[in-house]
Amino acid sequence: MGSVQQRLERFLYSPGPIGDLLARLEARTGVQRLYLATGSLAFLGLYLMFGYGASLLCNVIGFVYPAYLSIKAIESNSKEDDTMWLTYWVVYGVFSIAEFFSDLFLYWFPFYYAGKCLFLVWCMAPVPWNGSQLIYHSIIRPFFLKHHRAVDNMMGDIGTKALDAASSVTREGIKAPLNLTELVQKAK
Repeated sequence: MGSVQQRLERFLYSPGPIGDLLARLEARTGVQRLYLATGSLAFLGLYLMFGYGASLLCNVIGFVYPAYLSIKAIESNSKEDDTMWLTYWVVYGVFSIAEFFSDLFLYWFPFYYAGKCLFLVWCMAPVPWNGSQLIYHSIIRPFFLKHHRAVDNMMGDIGTKALDAASSVTREGIKAPLNLTELVQKAK
């Protein structure tokens, strides 16, 4: 257990947004960082279980931090961080679509938003057993490799139909004012 506490304290004292915020709070309040962090996490957990707006808070946690690190990844020269955050966003998107259809039933379960938040944190965690990497490589990638040709064909067909519909609407849109002009001239 000592190694977990040491790693946690190393994280809390490391420079970065969380470490800097905790340093300022520690200087102002005189309360140790470890207590500030555990108290904040306990409050956050309780709020996600019982608080009003837990859905919004959970979605903010699952979006803001990854979006910030995604922007940093775009601006860096490394490809690895780009791949890591693209993988997160693919998993986040698939999860969001699945949640859309199941949310009607799931949000009635106690502690749903706390569980969802833990899932999203696991998906963005910088650990070897990162959730988005595991889910992508074990579920999404095999499904994609099996079905991508059929989806590409379907998307091509939809694109062709959309282009035809847009051309048709444009032709009809041009004809309508001309027909109106003819009607006005005949009425005179």
